[in-house]
Amino acid sequence: MASRVTFIGAGNMASAIIGGMIDNGHPATAITATSPSDAFLAPIHERYGIRTNTDNAAAVRDADIVVLAVKPQVMREVCEGLSDTLQRQRPLIISVAAGLTAESLQAWLGGGMPLVRCMPNTPSLVGAGAAGLFATPEVSAEQRAQATELLEAVGLVEWVEEEALLDAVTAVSGSGPAYFFLMFEAMEEAGVKLGLPAETARRLAIQTALGAARMAQESEFPPERLKRNVMSPGGTTERAVEYLEQAGLRTSLTEAMEACAARAREMAEELGQR
Repeated sequence: MASRVTFIGAGNMASAIIGGMIDNGHPATAITATSPSDAFLAPIHERYGIRTNTDNAAAVRDADIVVLAVKPQVMREVCEGLSDTLQRQRPLIISVAAGLTAESLQAWLGGGMPLVRCMPNTPSLVGAGAAGLFATPEVSAEQRAQATELLEAVGLVEWVEEEALLDAVTAVSGSGPAYFFLMFEAMEEAGVKLGLPAETARRLAIQTALGAARMAQESEFPPERLKRNVMSPGGTTERAVEYLEQAGLRTSLTEAMEACAARAREMAEELGQR
């Protein structure tokens, strides 16, 4: 029998996961999504045929898994409103809200809940996401497997054994898509400067990134070796890569990711006090 999954919140991330679950064979009748507005729920119901409800407590009453997919700023109110029902039902709780620690979530939920924190990223919206997951001690092996299956519906899943490492996940994959979008911008601008039409430069840059990612994913060699394979001695690629190294690309990226992780820690402190 399929797990009964309720999504509290029916925004883009919830919709992406629901679509992935259904594509992987999870029955729509075992999925519920909630929102304060029937008008907001109508499109997701029409698209996927899932159940919808404007009453959060009623929607989680028979759930095996509850996915908290609301904005961090309203999470406390939502959790406290559900705490009595969830304490009686004790489903697996999965939070996809950035910056909210397990300690804060447990306090708002009444404590002792099997809880998984998930740091997804926006490519989940096209089924190519990367998510870091952390489980509290209350989560069973079966529930970890359920969480893995649910999030693998939209991409790669990696577990971390220390919650603090989710800040590093944020720096690598959570915010990571923006680093590549910036690279696409810069490559397009450089291509135009070199004489290419903007659309041509953009398509070439994006396809090149797609191809490089696929090679890195499928190859037995690490990225450093793949980079070397492209760099003929005295050639064009070697000249470009050496320039990037001398310009401090590696240092700049490291410092940017450290700043990202630091901001993630600051946000956790700010949001936990709400």
